[in-house]
Amino acid sequence: MRKPELAAAIAEKADLTREQANRVLNAVLDEITGALNRKDSVTLVGFGTFVQRHRGARTGKNPQTGEPVKIKASNTVAFKPGKSLKDAVN
Repeated sequence: MRKPELAAAIAEKADLTREQANRVLNAVLDEITGALNRKDSVTLVGFGTFVQRHRGARTGKNPQTGEPVKIKASNTVAFKPGKSLKDAVN
């Protein structure tokens, strides 16, 4: 499912126009992004938790040549699914 399909599903279930649902979806995603940018975690009870994690610098390997490559430190986003989501998938 892609973002336009998700917005269409939200519009149908919440009795909104597609444009309104798209604005709601964009607002939710912007707020999640902003919170993670501020290093806050975002917990949606029953769904899961988004958290920013730091990945330290490390040495990797070029898969074509086998030569060592330095990988610089970066931040990434991790998601831990909640119990309800795990149960729904299994």
